[in-house]
Amino acid sequence: GPSPTSAARPDSGRSRTAAPAPSRPSPRRASDAVLALAAALAVAELLLRRCVRRFGGVTGDVFGALAETAATVALLVSALG
Repeated sequence: GPSPTSAARPDSGRSRTAAPAPSRPSPRRASDAVLALAAALAVAELLLRRCVRRFGGVTGDVFGALAETAATVALLVSALG
C-alpha cells in the first residue's frame, strides 16, 4: 500500500522543474512601448488644449476623459503596433 508520506503528499511522484527565468524585453518591444506612450500623451495634450479653449479651463470630468483617452490610445497603438 501507499506509505503515509506519499498519502499526505499526492504529488510526491511528479518531477518538479524550476520556473523559467523572466526574459528581458527586446529593443523592439521597448520602442513600441515608447511609441504608445508618446501617442497617448500627444492625443491627451490635444484634447486638453481643446477643452481649455472650449470650456475656459478643466474640471475633474476633463481629467477623467484625458486619462481614459490616453489609456485607450496607448492600448490601440500597442495592439496595432
